[in-house]
Amino acid sequence: MSIELPGTPAGEACPTPTAGRASAPDDDALVELLARARTVAVVGASPNDHRTSYSIAAWLMTRTPYEIYLVNPMAEGQEIRGHGFYASLADLPVVPDIVDVFRRSEHVPPVAEDAIEVGAGALWMQLGVSHEDAASQALDAGLDVVQNRCIKVEYERLRDAVEQAAAQ
Repeated sequence: MSIELPGTPAGEACPTPTAGRASAPDDDALVELLARARTVAVVGASPNDHRTSYSIAAWLMTRTPYEIYLVNPMAEGQEIRGHGFYASLADLPVVPDIVDVFRRSEHVPPVAEDAIEVGAGALWMQLGVSHEDAASQALDAGLDVVQNRCIKVEYERLRDAVEQAAAQ
């Protein structure tokens, strides 16, 4: 049996989360991570409104208190809802609390290295994205790591707890 979520194209399935060293923190840790974050860099965001990365970035802009930064060197000069694109994490005017990755799994290691280099607080790999070596490297450098999870789904699921924790 499949369940279709509003706004999700029919026929797309969400992969089952993995159970590796850094698949996802427990709910309490996710609440803490989401509550303390103020800035999110969406790496691999697309200016194409038919792409999931566009939808999630736009949702984050309108439905969360986060300051959103879009990172995609191929999209420089374009924008999503008035937010321009940056070529790299190093080009951002802030250190992102969360680096949200919309790249294929094999492209995660350089993103993890960049996240570590700029001092990001967390490396978050979207649904279908995981890389154990990159996750371990980020964990060893002190970043929180989430793999194969959608930041929108987790934020919505934990919204009340996140907002309560953020208010304290």
